[in-house]
Amino acid sequence: MRQTILFGGTSKERLVSVASAQALHTALPDADLWFWDADDRVYAVTPQALLAHTRPFEEAFQPTAPALGTLVEALDRAAAEQRLLVLGLHGGVAENGELQAMCEMRAVPFTGSGAAASHLAFDKVAAKRFAAIAGVRAPSSVTLAEAETALEAHGRLIAKPTRDGSSYGLFFINARQDLVAVRDAARTEDYLIEPFVSGIEATCGVLEQADGALLALPPIEIVPADGGFDYTAKYLAKSTQEICPGRFAPEVSAVIMDYAVKAHRVMGCRGYSRSDFIVAADGPIFLETNTLPGLTKASLYPKALAAQGIAFTDFMHGQIALAERAVRR
Repeated sequence: MRQTILFGGTSKERLVSVASAQALHTALPDADLWFWDADDRVYAVTPQALLAHTRPFEEAFQPTAPALGTLVEALDRAAAEQRLLVLGLHGGVAENGELQAMCEMRAVPFTGSGAAASHLAFDKVAAKRFAAIAGVRAPSSVTLAEAETALEAHGRLIAKPTRDGSSYGLFFINARQDLVAVRDAARTEDYLIEPFVSGIEATCGVLEQADGALLALPPIEIVPADGGFDYTAKYLAKSTQEICPGRFAPEVSAVIMDYAVKAHRVMGCRGYSRSDFIVAADGPIFLETNTLPGLTKASLYPKALAAQGIAFTDFMHGQIALAERAVRR
């Protein structure tokens, strides 16, 4: 089965995706490279062109070869040529279950979670509801209509797109005038508003092993630049600290890991996931689960793998084996 790294995409996270593809190519040098551009066309690119793109977090990748066709045409080709897609994609259609459904309809194997789990985890409101079913502690939600009253009650709120990633569109609401920007943003996409929870930011990866057992990776402590873990702090700021394993008490780390596994399981994720938390004074609080977390050399999940003693190449071969097995079921 021909392995093909599919990267790019139409979401805001397509820049991150190119950096993930560079790391994936290093681990899987014999895999073909397909770039899905913002115009919905897919291009076969060379390793040289991918690796020559030295500022992936800041500049858009520009393919030079002729297009293979639209995404639908590329997936039809993947099915005909018996390709397995290694998804170096993040956000939007790539992570909300739509791409996964398109692959499943064609029996094209792919890495990561299936359509149903991807769709569920991508919706932060639904994901919190399911996490709560599994006994995972999550913050309450506030409607836009309730925001002013909630601000008075809690003193500070946080707002983020219901379906997006990499901390795009994040708002910290400290005063009523901050709600103006949230209302403007909510005209074009759904927003989730929550009471701001003070604490330490943390994340925890989950890895599905060959026998189906779920392994929680060491939790990571995040100390963001300038107090907020937005896109700039994640990928561009030099002062952001990502400490792995995090400096949590053993009992706190145990809860984070337990919550991450429960979230992965209750949402039906496959292969790997990464859940984000705030460690408040009274313990960890779940924020969201990512079914296609970043796999760049600077990303959190590869750092956790390294801390666990798992080589990135071994991780990827394991994910490919799981994808092959899933399509045979």
